[in-house]
Parts: sequence; C-alpha cells; structure tokens
Amino acid sequence: MQYAVGAPLPPPRGPLHTPGATMSWTPHPGQPLPPGSPPAPAGPPPPAAPPAPVPPAHGAPGPGWPAPAPHQAPPTQHSTDITGHIQLPPGAPVALPSPPLGAAAPDAAHAAVAVLLIGPAGAGKTSVARHWADTRRVPTAHISLDDVREWVRSGFADPQSGWNDNSEAQYRLARRTCGFAARNFLANGISCILDDAVFPDRPVVGLGGWKRHVGPGLLPIVLLPGLEIVLERNARRTGNRRLSDEEVARIHGRMAGWYGSGLPIIDNSQHDVATTAGMLDDVVARSIASPPSW
Repeated sequence: MQYAVGAPLPPPRGPLHTPGATMSWTPHPGQPLPPGSPPAPAGPPPPAAPPAPVPPAHGAPGPGWPAPAPHQAPPTQHSTDITGHIQLPPGAPVALPSPPLGAAAPDAAHAAVAVLLIGPAGAGKTSVARHWADTRRVPTAHISLDDVREWVRSGFADPQSGWNDNSEAQYRLARRTCGFAARNFLANGISCILDDAVFPDRPVVGLGGWKRHVGPGLLPIVLLPGLEIVLERNARRTGNRRLSDEEVARIHGRMAGWYGSGLPIIDNSQHDVATTAGMLDDVVARSIASPPSW
C-alpha cells in the first residue's frame, strides 16, 4: 500500500500487534514526546549497530554470504510464459481439430471453432456474432473488424469519404490484426467469431486473406437477408457505419454472388438475433462435420 508524501507511516507489524502487546517509542534527540507518554528512561545510550560484513575476497562465499545461484539455461522456444498461456508459433496458422471419422456432428455449443460471419452492411453480423459469443457454453471471443479498424483515431481513413490507398491499407492492417487475435485465442483454447463484409468477387483479399491470417480451419458463413431488411436496419445505424441507400443496394447486389459458391448461407430476414444465433449453431455443427470447400 502506498501512502501520500508527508502522511504518517503505518504502525510496524510484528509482536506489537499481538493481543496485550504495548508499543514503546523512543524519540530522536530533540523530538518531543507524544502527549500522555511517560518520560524516556535515563541511562546509557543504546549500543551502536555492528558494522556490515565485508564480502570475502575473490568472490568466494563466506559466513553470511550465500553462494551465487547456479546458472539456468534460457527457456526453450516452445515453453510457456509466466502467465501460463501458450506462446503462438510465429507465422503458423492454427488448424482446428476435426471430428473422428464416422462420428456424428458435434454440438456447436461446445466445440472450439473459428467462424467468419460474412454479410453486407445492415445484415446484423455484429449483433448476431456478439449474441452467439455471449451465449455459448465454452469461452468464445467476438472480434469485430470495424471495431479494430476504428482503433486508428488520428489519421483514420473513413471509407465514407472515398475509398483510397489509406482506407485500403487500414482495412488490410485491421484484417491481419483480427487474424492474429483469432489465432491467439484458438491457441489458448478460446473460440472466436469474426465479422466482415467479404465480397465474393475479391477472393484474394477476402476469403484468401482470412485463410492466410487464421488458417484452413476457419469456417466462413454468409448472413444475407433481403434488400428491404438490410435497408431498414442500415437506417437505424449512426455515425460512419451508416451508408447511403445506394451504397447498401450496391453492396447487397455484390453479396448475392455467394449463392452457388458452396458456402452456407443464412437468410435472417424473418428472424430475430437469438433465433439467428441458434441457426448459426446448426450451420457451425454441419460445417465442422463436413467443412465447406473454399
């Protein structure tokens, strides 16, 4: 515990705090006694403290001087740090465990997985991902690309002001950061769900980038309600996350390219967040049993 400068020090610990113990106090020369204290006894001054011992010559241990600690080898590359968390191998994606051959589809509520939830602006990706992570019975993290992208404060490249090299670079940087976070969570036994508006006509920077950042065990799932629902939900958004109706319609049209891609698609036009999260559980279970080819 810290005390403010100039404040009285706390009473010493030890036998003085035992039941029935009394505290004696000897003032420095010239220091007044506390009120109500008996006068200091007269007598010879207390003996001086003995001099400090001198270490033996040539560094040899002697009386009162412990021998130097034996040399310890540095930890190996694969050891754990003092927190007990697993150190992530540099640059190596974390593959998800696959179920045994012939086994039934595992319960998605208990499996450790990494899910990429894809969809246009206003599809409800963030709400569904957050609810799904909140209600699972195993530790699960929600990693929002928009949240990480907006970590940049001064110099933030807002795509609403026009797409340029800076906004492209910040998106790439945010995706790499989210990918590393996902790998770190998975390596330490924590599931995660990421959400991003990945376009099917840009596979290199979309799914290809996420596969490089997280690993081949990533499960991409598309959340794609109807255009009217997306426009209605986007109208309730605020700040730089609210898009124009024209932009929402353009993005939704591009997302329609996921039909026929082989990825699982959830149409949550008529479902609330909790129901959609339950549907996501079912899709994740089927994807673990039979991973999609992407």
